[in-house]
Amino acid sequence: MHAIRVASAALLGVSFLACTAPAALADDGSDSDITPFGFAVQPSTVVAGGQVSLQLKRDSGGCSGAATVSSGVFDTVSIPAAQSSATVVVDRNAKPGAVYEVTFSCGGTTGHTDLAIAGGGSADVTTVPAQQGVDAGVGGSSDGFDLREIGLGAALVTGSIGAAWYVARRRATPDNS
Repeated sequence: MHAIRVASAALLGVSFLACTAPAALADDGSDSDITPFGFAVQPSTVVAGGQVSLQLKRDSGGCSGAATVSSGVFDTVSIPAAQSSATVVVDRNAKPGAVYEVTFSCGGTTGHTDLAIAGGGSADVTTVPAQQGVDAGVGGSSDGFDLREIGLGAALVTGSIGAAWYVARRRATPDNS
């Protein structure tokens, strides 16, 4: 009976550790969009001849110099180091329903995102959002590996497993009184 409890506790511990692996280690095989800087095209769907805002998130420190943004649907744009966005007009001859790749380059690193062209007509016209939005932070994701935090987490997990083992062994021994 004791072996069943130990085996189930060990299985539970291994399952817990497997579930706590960081999501940053997950790899889908396409790392062309992983950059040290954030980027976006707003709106992501626009009509031919419409305007889009090309945005860089420079506060993470990954892009401190000038950035270049290129696509087959608009002329190449350079965003100076002092700015975080630029507005560009999409070519009028862009094919409705097509998806074009937009490439952001800064400091030797490139990232890609898509820009979709909506069908024709005035009802499909989209507007460019405000230049500044909310800064929501990184949420529950990890911004990088901090060895101190990883060590403290490992110590907590090891300590809890050790405490559970000690309590289980203490209950299994007969009273000496």
